[in-house]
Amino acid sequence: MKIGLYSITYLGCWYRGEALTLPELIRTAKKFGYDGVEIDGKRPHGNPLDWPRARCQELQRLASGEGIEIHGVAANNDFSNPVPEVREAQICFVRDLILMTADLGAKHLRVFLAWWGITRHPKLATYNIAEGYWPIVHERFSEEEIWGWCRESLIECARYAGDMGVTLALQNHKPMIKDHHDVLRMVREVNSPHLQVCLDAPLMPDKSAAAMSEAARAVGTKQVMSHFGGEFDRNPDGSITGVDRIDGVITGENEARLCNATAKRGLLRACRIAAIRLRASSLLNSLYECTFTRAKCLAQISRTGKLFTWLRGCMVAFLSPCLGQK
Repeated sequence: MKIGLYSITYLGCWYRGEALTLPELIRTAKKFGYDGVEIDGKRPHGNPLDWPRARCQELQRLASGEGIEIHGVAANNDFSNPVPEVREAQICFVRDLILMTADLGAKHLRVFLAWWGITRHPKLATYNIAEGYWPIVHERFSEEEIWGWCRESLIECARYAGDMGVTLALQNHKPMIKDHHDVLRMVREVNSPHLQVCLDAPLMPDKSAAAMSEAARAVGTKQVMSHFGGEFDRNPDGSITGVDRIDGVITGENEARLCNATAKRGLLRACRIAAIRLRASSLLNSLYECTFTRAKCLAQISRTGKLFTWLRGCMVAFLSPCLGQK
């Protein structure tokens, strides 16, 4: 198992503090014992407008020199907008991210079907405004029509990915996708070897161990990434509370039950966590390459040593079935 740090942890939007540069991020990943990084595809980190090929290659050399692998890039795209020019702009953006991913020497670009995005005021991020705007824009259109726009966009982007040797990983992320069945439906309809699956356990509507195992077996070898994510707040007494907001949460008894059930099936291999806010991804090729996600407080990353040790001994249910383990 390889564990990586997702750069949004230090993007400067989910905590009060400044963003790290990508070179600083790489050095931080090395300092805390990570094997690699996943780069968020937006400013100030991974917007392709800022990363021509020569600069990408320079960053790759720096990462390699530190013993850090660039595991992938996250797109945060939206193919659902009813305005064709907006969808086409998103296709251009994803195409440029594909080129950037290849120039960084990474193999995977994680993508959404739809995403309402965030706003920042003045610097801290919030979902509230963009989340309220999304249904207003889409209310006159059927779900099947919106689904068709997303499908056509992914078909085009999968061609670009194939040209560059990159694999797109479609995440089961709101608002268009409800569960792994929707992810598999879209992958079948796009019908490209360059579009595969990214599963996110806390985003699953049924978070039981049985449901996770079923999802993993249904996806099978199409799963090239998986995220294990959630949002967490630190209370005044120092304790941590899971917040089921956008990324979902698996904590306490549910988490223990999931680990126990999967361990009994021989499915427990790895789990990952990033400070106070979680998401992870594993690139499956006889080996898991995991990415952490963002923390709500930059300073708290240093307090996660016990969690970092614990995560190496655990695994979410949907990873091992992809290797055909019983």
